[in-house]
Amino acid sequence: MHKALLFEKLAGNFVRCEICRWNCKIAPGLSGVCRMYQNNGGTLFNLNYGLASSVAIDPIEKKPLYHFYPGSRVFSLGSWGCNFHCQGCQNWSISCVDFASSESGSEMISPQEAIRLTKENECQGIAWTYNEPTMWFEYTLDSAKLARQNGLYTVYVTNGYISPSALDTIGPYLDAWRVDIKGFTADFYRRLAKITHWEGILETAECAKKKWHMHVEVVTNITPGLNDDDAQLKGIAGWIKAQLGELTPWHITRFFPQYHELDIPPTPVGTLEKAIRIGKETGLKFIYAGNVPGHIAENTFCFQCGKMVVQRQGYTTHILGLNGSCCRHCGSELNFQRRE
Repeated sequence: MHKALLFEKLAGNFVRCEICRWNCKIAPGLSGVCRMYQNNGGTLFNLNYGLASSVAIDPIEKKPLYHFYPGSRVFSLGSWGCNFHCQGCQNWSISCVDFASSESGSEMISPQEAIRLTKENECQGIAWTYNEPTMWFEYTLDSAKLARQNGLYTVYVTNGYISPSALDTIGPYLDAWRVDIKGFTADFYRRLAKITHWEGILETAECAKKKWHMHVEVVTNITPGLNDDDAQLKGIAGWIKAQLGELTPWHITRFFPQYHELDIPPTPVGTLEKAIRIGKETGLKFIYAGNVPGHIAENTFCFQCGKMVVQRQGYTTHILGLNGSCCRHCGSELNFQRRE
C-alpha cells in the first residue's frame, strides 16, 4: 500500500478521498467507488501503486492521439480499477475489478523502471492508459516527474473525472490530455456510470488546455440508441469549438458490443459519418473516424488548401505535408505537436 496524496481526515476515522470528483467519504476498512483507494485506520492508501496490468509499446495513434508526435512510439502502462463502471466497458477485465482479484495478475514496475523501459525501447514518451490513470494517481505523478526530467513526453488517457486539486498537482508534468466526452446530457452519464456532476469533465478539459497548456484531443465512442442523437453530437462539437478551439481533434469511434452491452449492435458507419458532418458544420477542422480501418476520415487534410498532410491506415502513419505544426503546402496552422 502507498499513502494517498490527496485526502481529508474526518471524524470517527472516516476520510474523504480527493483524487476524483466522487470525493468518496470512506469508512475505516472500506474502499471508495474505484476500489483502489482504501481507508486504513483513518489514513487513505492507494492499493495498486506500481502494479501494472498491461504494458505495451504502442504507436501514439492507438491512444488515439493524431496531432501529438505523429508516428512516435509510446511506452504504455495500465493498472487496475476505474471510477466509472460503464456497462459497455471495452477494458472491463482490468477496470471492473477489486484489488484482491487483480493483485496476482500484476507486474510491479517502479517509476524508475518505467522510465528505463521507455528509453530502452526507444519510445519518445510514456502514457498511462487502458484503465483510468487516476486509479494509481501517486504512481503516475512520480513517473511523470521523472519523465519530464528525462526529456520524455507524458500522456493521460482519461475519462476526465479527476478532481481539480489532483489536476493541479499533476498538471505541470503532463503534456497531453486525451479525454473521453462520452455524451452530453446528465441522463446519459447517469445511465452510463451513475455520474452526477458530468459537467466537471468539461471544466477539467478546459483547465488542462488553458491553465496547464496541455495538448487536448477528444474521443466520443458512439453507442447506438444512447449518444447518437443529433442534440448530443451538436452539443459536444459546439463545446469543443467554443472552449478548446476549432483545431482540437475530435475522434468519433465505433462502438462494438462488450461486457454488459452485448445486445447492442456495432455502430453503423453511417452514424459516424453523420457525426463527422455535424462536426464540420459546427466549424471543427479535424474530425476523425475510429475503429473503421481504411476510412478516409482516418487521414488529416489541411482545412485551407485541402491537401492530405498525414496519411493513416490503422496505426500506420505517413507524414506527407507537415512543416512543424503547419501545412507544408499553404502554411496554415494545423495544431500538431511534434519534433522534426
